[in-house]
Amino acid sequence: MQSTTQNALPPVVDADAWRRELAELRVREKAATRELDAIAAQRRRLPMVELPGYTLVGKDGPVRLADVFEGRTQLIVYNHMWFEGKEWQCPGCTGFTAQFDRLEFLDPYDARFVIVTQGPIDEALAYKEKVANRMEWYSTADSPFGADMDAPPGGGFAVNVFLRDGDTVYRTWHTNGRGTERLSYEFGLIDLLPYGRREEWQDSPEGWPRTPTYDGWFSSQKVAELYGPGATG
Repeated sequence: MQSTTQNALPPVVDADAWRRELAELRVREKAATRELDAIAAQRRRLPMVELPGYTLVGKDGPVRLADVFEGRTQLIVYNHMWFEGKEWQCPGCTGFTAQFDRLEFLDPYDARFVIVTQGPIDEALAYKEKVANRMEWYSTADSPFGADMDAPPGGGFAVNVFLRDGDTVYRTWHTNGRGTERLSYEFGLIDLLPYGRREEWQDSPEGWPRTPTYDGWFSSQKVAELYGPGATG
């Protein structure tokens, strides 16, 4: 049978050989799952840091960090990169947070997931509308909160997690860089594909398609085109 792709293909074997190879891989996959369970268990045992009384700005004006929880005891914050004067903000942050359009599943876990950015609230909300982001946005433009949470003005993105006891808020966890991938279903799905992410840094067999890092990611403009107010379909 003539190939319809210019890319190299995995070797073709019979079903029994395929199942043997799959079973060998499954051993590593199960080990990774157990290791992730152990990491989560260690995360649940981390100490925490008491925070001062930060005030952010939301769509209705100034709001205490403790009130961002909206009565819940746990809060996840995505610190969205923001660059002053730019029409289009970080494509990675824009595309990443576009995934989260249904967050009610956190309600039974007494938790909330929101975006905090260094941008002024009016600009942040306008950008949220332009790219049709479904999350709740807050601004730390007039607060040291972002910088204190390792996402300073002009700096990178981050994920922070907090626990509230009454009006007192504690910081329990932080990550940035590739540490945020665990929150994304996109990479999980793409990594299942035979060719994976196709990015040049990945370990792939000879002949597999390769593209520059980030080449497959949507630009902020593409996110707006697909999901924004002017989107069709």
